[in-house]
Amino acid sequence: MNKDVIEVQVRAVLPLEGSFAVFLGNESKVFVIYIDESVGTAISMFMRGVSKERPLTHDLVGHLLMAFGAKVERVIINNINGSVFHARLIISAENELHTTRKMIELDARPSDSIAMAVQQSAPIFVAKKVWESVEDVSDTLAQIEKKGLEAQQASEAPKEEGDDDDDEVEELSDEDINTIAGISEGEDDDEYDDGFGDDDDEEGEEWKKADG
Repeated sequence: MNKDVIEVQVRAVLPLEGSFAVFLGNESKVFVIYIDESVGTAISMFMRGVSKERPLTHDLVGHLLMAFGAKVERVIINNINGSVFHARLIISAENELHTTRKMIELDARPSDSIAMAVQQSAPIFVAKKVWESVEDVSDTLAQIEKKGLEAQQASEAPKEEGDDDDDEVEELSDEDINTIAGISEGEDDDEYDDGFGDDDDEEGEEWKKADG
């Protein structure tokens, strides 16, 4: 892989009101992409290894690739246009004799690409020009993780005699995530370009980018 791309990992997938925030990055930087709820749920399930009674869309695509001797080699988030990210899905496929493999590059939404990469344990890369244009939200993610850990530790701590349920600490809520991430109460996904609308006049903060 050349120096024009940077490898990243999915650092967190957090539910918001009607959408998900996917945090991507490495030790030096983290940025966020907002994706629709259905794909966010799929990515979260793949990361947690949740079994399903019936295959969902990304499971089906994965099974089709396997049936034809193909697999996801890597994902590249290669461009950003305004607030919309773009990605390329790199697939390798064998011929019928299983003697040679060819590479196929497909245009795809980052959300679907990330879901397929997580499902098949394929690496995710970001083009250097995209990497340099997005804002670093490492501190935001650290605050969210810290508050989530504190809530978990508090809920697991043994209760002293006389304590009641009113003293229990709740898990990190959507409102907590929104507050830490700087998302104002009442804000919705219409504030961010999801790739289907034409109105780009009301973009959010620079790091609040949408899935293409």
